[in-house]
Amino acid sequence: MSDTGMKKGDEFTGKVALVTGGARNIGRAIARSLAAGGAAVMVNANTSREAAQETVEMIEAAGGKAALFIADVTDPAAVARMADDTVKRFGRLDFLVNNAAVRAETPFAEIKLEDWRRTLSIVLDGAFICTQACLPHLIRAGGGAIVNIGGLTGHKGALHRAHVVTAKGGLAAMTKALALDLAEHDITVNCVVPGTIETRRGLPGAPERPDHRRTPPPIGRRGAPEEIAAMVRMLCGPDARYITGQSIHVNGGGLMP
Repeated sequence: MSDTGMKKGDEFTGKVALVTGGARNIGRAIARSLAAGGAAVMVNANTSREAAQETVEMIEAAGGKAALFIADVTDPAAVARMADDTVKRFGRLDFLVNNAAVRAETPFAEIKLEDWRRTLSIVLDGAFICTQACLPHLIRAGGGAIVNIGGLTGHKGALHRAHVVTAKGGLAAMTKALALDLAEHDITVNCVVPGTIETRRGLPGAPERPDHRRTPPPIGRRGAPEEIAAMVRMLCGPDARYITGQSIHVNGGGLMP
């Protein structure tokens, strides 16, 4: 596995990040990368407590600071407690990474309304709720960065994923809206859009990737979670303060908008 984005640095010394969906795969890589840059990281998960705790332990074993907060990102009260606890533990909040998501695959005619709503709730409502809860803390810190983790399907479309496509497309639009609303507070807002990434399917009973999602992009391989994390780290860093409102594709040439 690549260690892209995991190199030690100090650009985030004294800074604090909150990463939702940080238990495994891309979320774990993001948390570890920001910690490698010197940030203290609050790792969020909803049901994957053991995996999220492992992320925390990885960060601490590498000399970083991290903590775990179990919360459903669609629950405003729980998210408010998470944001407040982050500041209570680490003193401030500078970065929010909205990574929590679901990736179901169901033919459109078979999607139940509750599944449609659940997908949009986690991806869109979750980003909205987390951003509102964290905003006062980000402003108090003097500005910072919000990075939403989008999806290639939201720009390219995908078979049997109408709910996911809609949610991820909406997240890209929300990114633009937030970038305009929050610019006056020196808060940048961007969306990192992963292509086909080599992730662990992880959960018991999770379906295998269908044939139409197994073909590698033009670069000839799937990306590593650490390559997505490297882009997130860059967007949170001091050299990206003039980048906002963008959907930045990291996809090996799988889509060239």
